[in-house]
Amino acid sequence: MSSAMPTSTETFTGFRLEAIQFLADLAANNDRAWFTPRKSDYERLLKGPLEALCVALDERLRARGIPLAADPVRSPFRIYRDVRFSRDKSPYKTNIGASFPWIGVGDGRPGGYFHLSPGDIFVGGGMWHPEPARLAAFRRLVDGDPGRIHAIVDEPRFAAMFGTLMGERLTRVPRGYAADHPDAELLKLKDVGFGRPLADADVTTPDLVDLIADTLDLGVPLLRILVDLRA
Repeated sequence: MSSAMPTSTETFTGFRLEAIQFLADLAANNDRAWFTPRKSDYERLLKGPLEALCVALDERLRARGIPLAADPVRSPFRIYRDVRFSRDKSPYKTNIGASFPWIGVGDGRPGGYFHLSPGDIFVGGGMWHPEPARLAAFRRLVDGDPGRIHAIVDEPRFAAMFGTLMGERLTRVPRGYAADHPDAELLKLKDVGFGRPLADADVTTPDLVDLIADTLDLGVPLLRILVDLRA
């Protein structure tokens, strides 16, 4: 099998600490001259294990009835940056990540996410940069039926693991809602997400598969609401 193809036959045993160091070194040497002779190291340390993680996670999600998909081809994000409209012409991302979309919905819809970079490792989910109609529907739900949202975000296990919902926020309550609205912070959200940080030790073990599955499982009730939003 070519090293450029998904290594779906690889068994996930955890990322090596060397993989995290590779990303740190890439951040300090973000150019083709450094990366090209080390591409095989990237594939061995990061690309292959991430694909293997997706294979193992998809099996676990299916077994547990969690309606998210982890695909070794579609889920991982490419290491190459799109620099066409960016002032920063650095050719490579200094992190790896994978998305786990809700089964049966199109691209850009709610789902889960895993992110790995030096000093910033996390797993979570939600909807990022949703289309205006979907975000407006979320705000109407917060305003008109706040109990549905609070039953999820105030649930003790959800709150203990994730804290408050995360995402970019407006500086003020959006037009059409009172400035002193009791759920002003929810209404200000431009993204609607949840997440938990992970330590290096969490990702260097095959137990990462279950950790991600457990995390996403706890987020399913919120994801289901986001998926069902109607403009």
